[in-house]
Amino acid sequence: MENLNRTIDHTLLAPEATQTDIDRIVREAKENNFRSVMINPYWVAYAHKQLADTDVNTDTVIGFPLGANTTAIKVAEVLQAVQDGVDEIDVVMNIGEFKSGHLDAVTADLKAVIDAAHAHNKLAKVIIETALLSDEEIMQASELVANAGAEFVKTSTGFSTRGASVKDVVLMKKGVGDRIKVKASGGVHSKEEAEAMIDAGASRLGTSSGLKVIGKA
Repeated sequence: MENLNRTIDHTLLAPEATQTDIDRIVREAKENNFRSVMINPYWVAYAHKQLADTDVNTDTVIGFPLGANTTAIKVAEVLQAVQDGVDEIDVVMNIGEFKSGHLDAVTADLKAVIDAAHAHNKLAKVIIETALLSDEEIMQASELVANAGAEFVKTSTGFSTRGASVKDVVLMKKGVGDRIKVKASGGVHSKEEAEAMIDAGASRLGTSSGLKVIGKA
C-alpha cells in the first residue's frame, strides 16, 4: 500500500518515556515521514521544536487516558498544547457519562474541547474507547462525535482492556459514513494488521509499532 507511512501517528504515551525515548520517536518519524508523533502534553513543546522544519505533525492527548477530567481542564490542556505548538489533539470522551445516557453532557464537553482546537486551526480527534462499549454504543458514540464537530473518531487509548479491532472500525465507519474519518489505535503491530484496519475504513493509525508496520523493524 502506497504512503502507508503517512497514515501513521507514531505513538509514545508510556508514563515512563524518557527524553531519550522522545528523541528516538521524533527521529524515527522524521526519517520515515510519518504523519505525526503522538506524545503526552508535557513533551509537546520539546518535540515541536525538533519537527518545526518537517511535515511531521506534533500531536497530543487531552483528558487522557480516562476522559473524566472536567471540561474546563480539558479546554485548558488544549490551550496549553496550542501554545506549545501542537498540530492535532486526541481527546478522550467522558465514557462514564456516555454510558449513563447523558449524551447532551458528553456532546457539550466534546464541543468545548473541539471548538477550542478549531479556534486555533487545530484538528480534533475523539477517543471513544471501544473496548468499554457495546456494538450499538460504538455506533452511537461515533455519530455523537461527528455531530460534535471532530475530524476523526478514534478507537482506543491503548490503556484499556484492548486496542482496536477490525470490527470496531467497521462499526465506527457505519456510524459516521463519510461525515468524518476513523482512526484505529492500539492493536496495530504489522503491515497486515494496518492494511486490514484501512480496508475496514480507517484512514489514520495510532501505533507504537510504526517501524514494524512499514517493514523497517
